[in-house]
Amino acid sequence: MLDENLPTFLLKSNGQQSHSSTFFLSQYGDEPVPTYLLRHLDPAAPSSKNCYAVALYDAHVPDVLFGEVMISPEWTQTSQDSSNRQSTAVPPPPEPILPSQFTIQLYNPDHQIVVRHKPKAWNSPPAWEFEMPQQTFRQPSTSTLDRSQSDPAVLNATPKLKFSWRKDGTLSKDFACYLSDKTTAPDDRKKSKEPDITVAIFTGFKELTLYEPNLSRVEIEDFKGLEIVLMLSATVIRDVFFRQLKDTFHISDLPTVAPTPGGRKSSGRKSSPTAVLAASPVQPLRNEPPAGGKPPPKPQRAQNTSPKRETQPPPLDPRTQWEIDAERARLRKQQEAEARERKKLEQEQERKTRKLLEAEERAARKKQAEIDKETERLKKIYGSEEQQYQTQPPAKANPQPRPQSHLNVPTSFTGRQSRTSASQPRPQSYQSPSSNSAPQLKEKKSFFGFRLTPAGEGKLNKQKSVMF
Repeated sequence: MLDENLPTFLLKSNGQQSHSSTFFLSQYGDEPVPTYLLRHLDPAAPSSKNCYAVALYDAHVPDVLFGEVMISPEWTQTSQDSSNRQSTAVPPPPEPILPSQFTIQLYNPDHQIVVRHKPKAWNSPPAWEFEMPQQTFRQPSTSTLDRSQSDPAVLNATPKLKFSWRKDGTLSKDFACYLSDKTTAPDDRKKSKEPDITVAIFTGFKELTLYEPNLSRVEIEDFKGLEIVLMLSATVIRDVFFRQLKDTFHISDLPTVAPTPGGRKSSGRKSSPTAVLAASPVQPLRNEPPAGGKPPPKPQRAQNTSPKRETQPPPLDPRTQWEIDAERARLRKQQEAEARERKKLEQEQERKTRKLLEAEERAARKKQAEIDKETERLKKIYGSEEQQYQTQPPAKANPQPRPQSHLNVPTSFTGRQSRTSASQPRPQSYQSPSSNSAPQLKEKKSFFGFRLTPAGEGKLNKQKSVMF
């Protein structure tokens, strides 16, 4: 603390919410009392991406807003043409550029204070300059014409005081705000001969001390507005110009890809730019009928004869557009990887099928070779018998009887011969199965020339032959 008698605002962060802090006021050695509530954007909210905002509220009545600052940074230009967007190559992401100025919006009365950044030069340190109007509030009047006029804070004719934040030394991290000039017109920027007056000191980016002895020399009407501007400007200078821009503007990296148990890949980030853009609007609640049973009468709406205008979404900032392009490229690359993996699996399956078919063909050829070998072995064993059977002459079907000569044979010899012929079976004549004619009986004759009866009367012929 610079001096316990000076009004000092100590900034302390709240343990429950990291994006919320409180300014405690301490003066004349008293205990610090919460005075202002400083709120930043919630990093988890989708609306806080690629932007910076801070607001100052009343610590006892959180609904009372004194002022706020919102910065949308400018981005480095990247070559993102249509051909590059269609390709899988992702261009380098656009980086935020330090803003050259930012605007503090004050309420009740409403007016804006522009803080301009003056970069460091070889003979001067970096500075942040802003102007405060000397007259802010409107003079009380019963005239309707006076009440219809603008506030003095927004008029160019109102004299303004010029303030500047500068470093309090080369090696020091403390900043001091000086009253450096007074202007009566926009074109009047001449430096006065009076030295700069110290108004506030920002120590260690946590303590803001108002140099009260010099405040009496500041010819300004709205000291409360000056106090709010000093707090907000010091906070923005600390967050934007002396911290990482990636953390200040809530810039997220590319989504991380993690494999899932199902084999597919999913994004490690909770919400992608495409999911945020495709979010559906909130549906209004339906009007439920009361307990009595009758629905309330529908309110009559005035017919709007004005033509309907199509509302278009605001254009995306370069960083969000780059994130969308990077997400598309990542999804395209993921699809190509899945296609290659699918093709590899198909080729592996085809290779396995081909191996199975080749194995079946080899088994079939081996079995056929065994069958052929067994056939050759059987041919060697049974082939000679078949050849012998084929080389034998065919047997006579109908042997013709020998011609009998009519010779004088003795009776004893004739009887013996007849008995022998009767005891032996006679060969039957061969008849083709295709013949349709009835069997013909041949006449037989005895040795003595007697005519015998047909073959059906064989017994009688045999008896006669024996008798003779």
